[in-house]
Amino acid sequence: MAFRRAQTMAFAVNEINRNPKLLPNISLGYHLHNSCGNLGISLRAALSMTSGRGEPFQLNENCNGNPPVLGIVGDTSSTRTIAISSIVSLYRVPMVSYFATCSCLSDRRLFPSFFRTIPSDAFQVRAILQILRRFNWTWFGLLISDDDYGLHAARSFQSGLTQSGGGCLAYLEVLPWGRDENELQRIVGIMKKSTSRVVIVFSPQSDMLKLMQEVVRQNVTGLQWIASEAWTTAIVLQTPSYMPFLAGTLGIAIRRGEIPGLREYLLQIRPDIDTLSSQENNLVKQFWEHVFQCKFVTPDMEFEGETQERLCTGNESLRNIKTEFLDLSNLRSEYNVYKAVYALAHALHDILQCVPGSGPFQGQSCASLQGLEPWQLVYQLQRVNFTTNFGDTVSFDESGDALPIYDVINWMWHSDGSTEVKNVGEVNELASKIDNLNLDEDKIFWNFEPKKPPKSVCSESCPPGTRMARKKGEPVCCFDCIACSEGEISNKKEEFWSNHQRDHCVPKSMEFLSYIEPLGISLTTASLSGTLLCTIVFGIFTYHRTTPVVRANNSELSFLILLSLKLCFLCSLLFIGHPRLSTCQLRQAAFGISFVLCVSCILVKTMVVLAVFKASKPGGGGSLKWFGTMQQRGTVVFLTLIQAAICTTWLMSSSPTPHKNTQYYKDKIIVECVIGSTVGFGVLLGYIGLLAILSFLLAFLARNLPDNFNEAKFITFSMLVFCAVWIAFIPAYINSPGKYADAVEVFAILASSFGLLLALFGPKCYIIILKPEKNTKKALMGRGTSMS
Repeated sequence: MAFRRAQTMAFAVNEINRNPKLLPNISLGYHLHNSCGNLGISLRAALSMTSGRGEPFQLNENCNGNPPVLGIVGDTSSTRTIAISSIVSLYRVPMVSYFATCSCLSDRRLFPSFFRTIPSDAFQVRAILQILRRFNWTWFGLLISDDDYGLHAARSFQSGLTQSGGGCLAYLEVLPWGRDENELQRIVGIMKKSTSRVVIVFSPQSDMLKLMQEVVRQNVTGLQWIASEAWTTAIVLQTPSYMPFLAGTLGIAIRRGEIPGLREYLLQIRPDIDTLSSQENNLVKQFWEHVFQCKFVTPDMEFEGETQERLCTGNESLRNIKTEFLDLSNLRSEYNVYKAVYALAHALHDILQCVPGSGPFQGQSCASLQGLEPWQLVYQLQRVNFTTNFGDTVSFDESGDALPIYDVINWMWHSDGSTEVKNVGEVNELASKIDNLNLDEDKIFWNFEPKKPPKSVCSESCPPGTRMARKKGEPVCCFDCIACSEGEISNKKEEFWSNHQRDHCVPKSMEFLSYIEPLGISLTTASLSGTLLCTIVFGIFTYHRTTPVVRANNSELSFLILLSLKLCFLCSLLFIGHPRLSTCQLRQAAFGISFVLCVSCILVKTMVVLAVFKASKPGGGGSLKWFGTMQQRGTVVFLTLIQAAICTTWLMSSSPTPHKNTQYYKDKIIVECVIGSTVGFGVLLGYIGLLAILSFLLAFLARNLPDNFNEAKFITFSMLVFCAVWIAFIPAYINSPGKYADAVEVFAILASSFGLLLALFGPKCYIIILKPEKNTKKALMGRGTSMS
């Protein structure tokens, strides 16, 4: 119905011109080009518009000239649209198609000024795949037209099928150009022999019509047809001769809409007898002759004499005749034309509403009507957003594509022989990212007995006690069933294992480091004991905070080390229990930050020891000004923030996630946390190791200082234990399977934490509790004096 689409465009332009709120005081015009399905004619039309060599146009009372072409609505064919858009994009002239669906047109590098009010084939393919999954159809044939529409649709379909793993192609055939009887016979012969019951067709209705003629001739029944939007509403196929074969067809259709006032506008169409030769009126004349089966008198007919055909008067009434032209109950492509015209009008309106000084162009300037450039309209069209009278939102994504909404259509064949194309659902990708298909299965007409969806599988599921064995040279959906070996099952659920009789599946056991097993209980007990011991030491130091042993070498750092060690002990509990996304992400971050906080405090303590000793020498008093309380706090915070940044980057780029591993054992599932990024985990450990080695080296250099600075000896020993534990951890962690890898890491955390706690605070607690007479300034200074 190309003529009705053309009249819909004219109606939309007239409606906009009558609207005082949209483009006030501005009148839109239009010019129609009929491509006749010919690529050459389409290209000539595009060149004439973009080069300004169109027909003269009356601009006002005093001057003639060529009208400014601000936008193009069309074309229907993807192939012609690709060619036209390639040309007009050079001039940045916006082109809005209402029917071209090729996914290749979404490439903004090749088609920078292309838009469309029909969704791309990429969305259509995803919708069809969802329908196939809904009815468990895994074995299907694919027929495509030999053009850009069909070839790109096939590529998208195969790619989507590979990613989803939801089925296999029994055959893929390209429908021939023209009427190649031999090729059509070959293709239909393949369909007839195939065990597939589902056939998906991406082609225009002209190719589908030729195919169906051969299907009828060979009497190929019992097929479930899946229609692309190009032919899903084709009335020419809904005839008594085709319905025994096509009844029950499920298809993806352009979203239906309603256009108030269009019917009355179409009823006013009438040929102008005086201007039958003009281009636009010639289209009306051809339409009139087709509808009323008559002929207009032309000069040639007058010269040749009387004609046997009935003559048209031009006064015939469209109201008195039943024609598809006036059936507006199923406006789809026309609704897209309507939206395309309004999109261009809204973009132009938004441009003219621009306030000088706050515009989107260079220097915050606005576009003027007199000097409007096509690329400025492209800019605004990308941002257009409005709602139609039917309630649909019209906008375009970054690729110029429309909102991905489709209707699901079913071809019904009633007992009286009448046919009906009925909506049975919709696919709306904006509604959900998981399941976008909303289908009312009770309304679907199935052309099978009983009235249920057919089965379409290459091989039936294997019975209990058998397993699948791939057939050589055939798709994965085709297999034989052979007796199961030990532990093998006949379905794809990897969470099950066979029983002893190998005829029934039982759930596999889940294995992870649990709180209720002996290993988990031991590690939990050790973690809580370490936390309790830190709390006791913290209490002892708080109670004796005024004594020299506690106050020596910045007691604030000592309390901070105790707090960080408590966090280290507690973070080990995150490695025990069923791994979840939250615990997988938190465990490594908590471990990394807690240990860096502890080691950075020890590093600062060591630096203070060296600074104090240097200050005690003649001329060295200035070194202490760089290690005041604020500098010590700032250093600890800075070093800890670096680790926090490492953890944040790791979690945002490649976060650890829970994973069910079936590779270690056949009869059970290892639930583990996959670290996500090995580099991130390596940087986290490497940073802790760098600080620990630096602390060890500085403490080692200060180990022989006088006794009143002997804390360096304890730091040296604690860092030696710490480094030894973590050096041994890496190979043990790599070679430990499943839950034992978590156990190794927990052991390393606990061992190093206990080592630091005992080495740093054990001697001090010994003096505070058992040797209080040595916890005096005189006693501490005395040992230093005697040694010196």
